[in-house]
Amino acid sequence: MNKSASVLLGIVVAVGAISAGGAWYTGTKLEGVLQKAIVDSNKQMQTAMAGSNSTAVLELVSMERGTFSSTAHYRLKGEGEVFGGEPVELLLVDKIEHGPIPFSRLVTLKWLPVMATSHTELEPNPLTEKWFAATQGKSPLKGVTNLGYDESFNGTYELLPLDTKLDEKTQLIFSGLKIDMAASAQGQKVKADGYMDSIKLTTVSEDQTPVHVEVNGLTLASNLSKSTYGYYMGDNTVLLSNIKSTFGEPKSVLGLKNLEMKSSSSENGTSASGRADYKIGELSYNDKTIGAAQMAVSLKNLDIPATMSLMQIYQTKLQPYEKAAAEAAAAGEPTPELNLTEAEEAQVKADLEKILAGAPQIALENLSFSTANGESRASLVVDLAKPQSMDLPPDELGRQLLALLEFNLKVSKPMLADLITVQAQMEGQTDAKMIADQATATSDMFSAMAVGTQLATLDGNDVVTKLHYANNQVDFNGQKMTVEQFTAFVMNQIGGGVAVQ
Repeated sequence: MNKSASVLLGIVVAVGAISAGGAWYTGTKLEGVLQKAIVDSNKQMQTAMAGSNSTAVLELVSMERGTFSSTAHYRLKGEGEVFGGEPVELLLVDKIEHGPIPFSRLVTLKWLPVMATSHTELEPNPLTEKWFAATQGKSPLKGVTNLGYDESFNGTYELLPLDTKLDEKTQLIFSGLKIDMAASAQGQKVKADGYMDSIKLTTVSEDQTPVHVEVNGLTLASNLSKSTYGYYMGDNTVLLSNIKSTFGEPKSVLGLKNLEMKSSSSENGTSASGRADYKIGELSYNDKTIGAAQMAVSLKNLDIPATMSLMQIYQTKLQPYEKAAAEAAAAGEPTPELNLTEAEEAQVKADLEKILAGAPQIALENLSFSTANGESRASLVVDLAKPQSMDLPPDELGRQLLALLEFNLKVSKPMLADLITVQAQMEGQTDAKMIADQATATSDMFSAMAVGTQLATLDGNDVVTKLHYANNQVDFNGQKMTVEQFTAFVMNQIGGGVAVQ
């Protein structure tokens, strides 16, 4: 053995000897740490499922403690709509190496002290036995987690690849999914990054024609911080390179490329704001490009304590009522009454007033579709305000609730012509001049009808509608009027028919 190797081996042996004494000590602390982590996890799951009729509970079934390692068994129970409406039970086994330097880190020269390194796997039960069969008896889910003495952690979690028949007509091929995750002490900050290469599903439709769906290039990323009220806020990103669906006879292919789903949320004092952006880089049909789409929605100035209070009443009163109403309807019985106590009614009213006092804003900032020759776009902004009283007559209550409404719509005639052209080609038409003439005529007819109703104007090649409301005044396509005048105008145009010019 050369000198360098001898020195390295000596260091490994020395570090191993030093860590042996600490292993017993951390083993004695481990069960308490795990129990605390389980309590925290259950709180987070309860928070995450607020507003749904679902519940999830993680419990420590057993703990077998040794000097250098321990084995823990967990049970995860879930039920409700998040789990498909049926109760779900998953079993997990966790083989935990005690710190300060677990053996697996020692031999890989990772000598930074940690409390423990856990190796987690799914255990077979009736629910997961087919999943295990698809991975040749290996745990389809596994993870390695390093727990720090400050209760921070980092780890890697994997869903194994599989190629299996779900039933006689359905085949699933999955490349596997890997996620790296890290969290600071008490989970105050959490980061996660994941990637999946592909998933392919082959089956048949109701008319027995073949269906093939393929998803490629899934990227996940989250960077979150726990808010003052226990929710996680920050940024989430989901990216997809390509989705392709093949179906029908004759065969048709629907394609989506470069999909983006991004969301962000933040907290400012007692108010929360959030935004979500969705993009489709390319939509195609039978390899013919149709266009691209975008949508952006936002919410601002939402009072957090009042919203959480309303959510609590929803979970304790409305969710059971919805379930009872659905059961009564299924049985052909009368719908039960929703009964709130005077205190609950007062709380709902107070919470709504508090939310409105914060001047919340809801916005569809962008809903657009573009083709080679044009883009159509819509946007809507609604600002709410606290009324003088929640007991006002409906008309007056509506006026005081709505502080601002702004709606803009632009429909591109060239974009319409592009879509009509694609539709004609899908139907098998081949005469290019006839298709072009039909597309132009149809877009011109739409423009004439919209302008003829006086509900839209023509701006170049765009059919445009603009509506702005504030302080009981409406500005509609440049015409200023009261709400009553606007309502009468719209009803007259709709009821009076369309005058095509």
